[in-house]
Amino acid sequence: MKDSRASWMKQGKFGVMVHWCVPKTPPQYGKRIEDINQAADRFDVDRFIKDFRRTKADWLIFTIGQDKGFASPNSVMDRLAGPGHCTRRDLILEVAKEVKKLGRRFVAYLPTMSNRKRFPFGPVRMSEQAYLRLYTDLIEEYARRFGKNLDGWWFDGGSVDPDLRDVLVNRLRAARAGNPDAVVTFNDGSICLGLSQPAVLGQDYLAGESEFLLKGKIRYGRGTDVLTPMPGGVSSRKPVMGRGVTDCLGYVRTLPLPQPPATCLWHALLPIDCMWETGISFNPDWQNPAFPWVAPKPHKMEKPLYTLDDLETVVRDFKSVGGGVTFNIGIFQEGGLGPDTVDQLAKLARRI
Repeated sequence: MKDSRASWMKQGKFGVMVHWCVPKTPPQYGKRIEDINQAADRFDVDRFIKDFRRTKADWLIFTIGQDKGFASPNSVMDRLAGPGHCTRRDLILEVAKEVKKLGRRFVAYLPTMSNRKRFPFGPVRMSEQAYLRLYTDLIEEYARRFGKNLDGWWFDGGSVDPDLRDVLVNRLRAARAGNPDAVVTFNDGSICLGLSQPAVLGQDYLAGESEFLLKGKIRYGRGTDVLTPMPGGVSSRKPVMGRGVTDCLGYVRTLPLPQPPATCLWHALLPIDCMWETGISFNPDWQNPAFPWVAPKPHKMEKPLYTLDDLETVVRDFKSVGGGVTFNIGIFQEGGLGPDTVDQLAKLARRI
């Protein structure tokens, strides 16, 4: 059986993900810009690439958009929602090209939006099937324009009705329209829900969504909190695949989790300063985090949550079973990253 297309993730050190979501992302200077075009024009690609390069990360996952706007033009989006929801500036392509110049990999984030009624940009006046086909066309337009500048996709919200699995299969095809080697994952909650199988056959790596590491005794919240212990937790880190990821990766589950297919790479996505976006709190009511969340002061980024040893252990554990790790870190509206986090990742890279 052939290896996963995403084998480069296990060969590299680690990746970085940022949630730059126009116009929600807080600024480092002055007031937050609400207009998506002005926000995109304000983004300093050179500054961002400088900070990204210093992290020594081998790949970048960057948000095209989420529920407020997309930072890259798309004619299909204009047909779905009308003009004004995509930026004039193709910020995503600019970032992708600069990442590729560094010899590193670029992965785009996009929500699957697999339900017409939950489309966040207003009512869609067409049938569900027509909507699903059109959103797949939206993905394909991006894939063809980005071409070989795009090494992969991280699609959020891949948990869909079984009757819609063919939709994800079609999106796999669309996502590789400009690069047949582009890696694809669909996030179905993954580690948060104790899932270790791909959402759909053909997926190249696990989405790996995690939320935090626990230290000491494991505490269970109400349903979907991340249960990944830090070193010193109660679960063994001995890499025994036959026992499932409870042993080999430190996920805490009462039932063994099956190994994904050889073509689907083990992967974890872990926020290490902010909760996906800067200024968003870890929720004590349902996540039950093992630490108090401290809101950053205006124009400041959250401090790193974990020690260098903690992060090194996570990376080495995943690499020991042929997997990869991506660290989600905060980003300012202008494109700068948290200096303490950048320094920590640079030190981590020297250890791996």
